[in-house]
Amino acid sequence: RVDTTFPKDKLLYLAERVNHLPEDKSFINKVYKIIEDRKHLIASDKVDWAMAELLAYASLLTSGVPVRLSGQDAERGTFAHRHAAFTVEDLDEKVKPLQNLDSNQAKFEVINSLLSEYGVLGFEYGYALATPFGLTIWEAQFGDFSNVAQVIFDQYICSAEEKWGLMNGLVMLLPHGFEGQGPEHSSARMERYLSSAVRNNIQVVNITTPANYFHLLRRQVLRDFRLPLIVFSPKSMLRHPLCISSVDELSSGHFQEVIDDHDVEVENVKRVVLCTGKIYYDLLKRKTELDAKDIALVRVEQ
Repeated sequence: RVDTTFPKDKLLYLAERVNHLPEDKSFINKVYKIIEDRKHLIASDKVDWAMAELLAYASLLTSGVPVRLSGQDAERGTFAHRHAAFTVEDLDEKVKPLQNLDSNQAKFEVINSLLSEYGVLGFEYGYALATPFGLTIWEAQFGDFSNVAQVIFDQYICSAEEKWGLMNGLVMLLPHGFEGQGPEHSSARMERYLSSAVRNNIQVVNITTPANYFHLLRRQVLRDFRLPLIVFSPKSMLRHPLCISSVDELSSGHFQEVIDDHDVEVENVKRVVLCTGKIYYDLLKRKTELDAKDIALVRVEQ
């Protein structure tokens, strides 16, 4: 376990900087609404998935850790949650708040890449290899699009340490979820990566809280070793009313590999359900409807 906490006062300051738009530039109304919604969230001591991610990056950048994020829709995020770049109205100019946090901050790059997963993931793998003290992330536009880069996964990400003794801390975000878009644009095929996991060669996570995502991203670069990290990043949970953390959960705590069910009386539990990702919220809804205090929902996050 590594210390991934970050002072609350600094988090609140970084939230202000992340949600700051230059007054001498003009943006479409939707951009101002996004910023106002984020400010309201923080003012209510709440952090959603997007804010947790942006604050993780901001906390690293202001600590001297460079962050690089590339992918086919990396600036906006596949499901329009990230918005790491805002286009100035009527101009071919973009404002990236994470580049303007502090005069002494590390470099932040976010790049909308080519539709060539094999080439781009190979490049980012090499970039991460050459930048072990930075956070390098590749995001598939949809998780199942990683199939075009399967050779990189098989030959490098899953086996380079065993073959060549090369450690690599590349993060791969694979947006997924069978939520109405058919067999393609649906799933990152979790079983594909679990079947390639052996002897701690990779980390495979499917997490359920913004705070856990914050600590996960910080843990990835603050540890004294490097392992590839595959994240089944969510769709429905990005705006789920229950998928919220407090600012205190970011400033304290740590990454939780397993999250216990604290809403049960242990001696009365008759069934323990191990679940992961959005399935937890589906089960929680039904458990609440039935007031089923004898069922414990335990989340396997990693």
